[in-house]
Amino acid sequence: MGWLMNRHNAKMNAFAVRQLELAPTDRVLEIGFGGGAALPSLIGGASFVAGIDPSSEMVEWARVRFAPAVTAGRAIFHEGNVEAIPFDAGSFRKVCTVNTVYFWRSLEAGFAEIHRVLRRGGRLVVGFLPKEWMDQLGHPADIFTGCTPEQIVAALGFCGFTEVRVERPDPTTRWNVVVATR
Repeated sequence: MGWLMNRHNAKMNAFAVRQLELAPTDRVLEIGFGGGAALPSLIGGASFVAGIDPSSEMVEWARVRFAPAVTAGRAIFHEGNVEAIPFDAGSFRKVCTVNTVYFWRSLEAGFAEIHRVLRRGGRLVVGFLPKEWMDQLGHPADIFTGCTPEQIVAALGFCGFTEVRVERPDPTTRWNVVVATR
């Protein structure tokens, strides 16, 4: 399943990572890393990468796949979710999450927790397929909750994020990447 997700979401993940504007000194958190499509770029571009994912299988896979970085203290992976991020306040300079907002209990709860772990001036990147397209996929409503770009932007503003903007590689791209500053 992780491999299929990686293949299907490769362009969105790559675009989201570019929007992070990684620096070699960055500490980065990826929320819901799933099949790990963005992890090689994150680990290669930052000093430290943490990941949380609700799947114990994906966490174990990442620990094995990126064992050299884990052993060197440059990466760590935990089972968890956005509503209870297992890191101290201000731990990260950059945070990214792609295709996870559909599963959150509340956008405000998730973004408030991200705001907590992100340093002042830090950057958040959120990739997602908007509700109008998600609804056409026929996913069960009790599992997937579609979000509009306006809902994402409003929730980010409510939680104290600034400089919020929606990015797409071109106007015909269906998915959105929202960039915000703490």
